[in-house]
Amino acid sequence: MKWKVKKYKDLTTDELYNILAVRNEVFVVEQNCPYQDCDGKDKQAYHLFLEDNGDVIAYTRILEKGVSYDEVSIGRFLVCEKYRGKGLAKEMLVKAIEFIEESLNEKTIRLSGQVYIKDFYKSFGFQEASDTYLEDDIPHIEMLYISDK
Repeated sequence: MKWKVKKYKDLTTDELYNILAVRNEVFVVEQNCPYQDCDGKDKQAYHLFLEDNGDVIAYTRILEKGVSYDEVSIGRFLVCEKYRGKGLAKEMLVKAIEFIEESLNEKTIRLSGQVYIKDFYKSFGFQEASDTYLEDDIPHIEMLYISDK
């Protein structure tokens, strides 16, 4: 298994299908939350993902400044249920931060995360940057990371 980072135009049809399928599986079916996943931002994103036998098992998208926020942002952060508890979320967040700092030469990252996972993000240096709010009836909070490198 090897991590991949690809722009939208560089994804194969199968990779794109598998990314959309796993996002649907986790965010729509598992969380019982019907929402419009295809929001037009995927075409402007870097897609960071890990596959196991062709299945996407961990995924996040990275958006450049100005797409969602004034800062670079991370979103659609997920690990498939049967792969949770193996450290993949930590590994993926480290890879995302490294990619943003080294390839995009950015030091600040904003995300909108589900409140139940905010301590995970805090452990990487993210700080709360908003009050709790509902997004698709799920409590979220904006968090901000500023590198000291």
